[in-house]
Amino acid sequence: VQLQASGGGLVQAGGSLRLSCAASGRTFDNWRMGWFRQAPGKEREFVAAILGSAARTYYADSVKGRFIISRDNAKNTVYLQVNSLKSDDTAVYYCAAGRIGSYDQDRDYIYWGQGTQVTVSS
Repeated sequence: VQLQASGGGLVQAGGSLRLSCAASGRTFDNWRMGWFRQAPGKEREFVAAILGSAARTYYADSVKGRFIISRDNAKNTVYLQVNSLKSDDTAVYYCAAGRIGSYDQDRDYIYWGQGTQVTVSS
């Protein structure tokens, strides 16, 4: 099982990126998918999550209204549209898959991608 995150890069403040997380090795239709991020010197933190049915989404307060999580189960892929980027959004972004537990706790995710770097310049 592999989660491959991509789409990161260097962007100016106020800009946008679309992060993708492609899963292989199994289908994740019924799994909760999440995005976390880790900035240098800081702990990994929850960003957003989406349930298998895509009926519900969850966001950290710091990104609410700016980031949008979505999924395409036919492609076994989850996306994170990141808009109105700020310097505080600079981090390595990780996608993850989980089945039970809390959507905002990294310990409740089983599979993790390798991360994609987002750097916001001011």
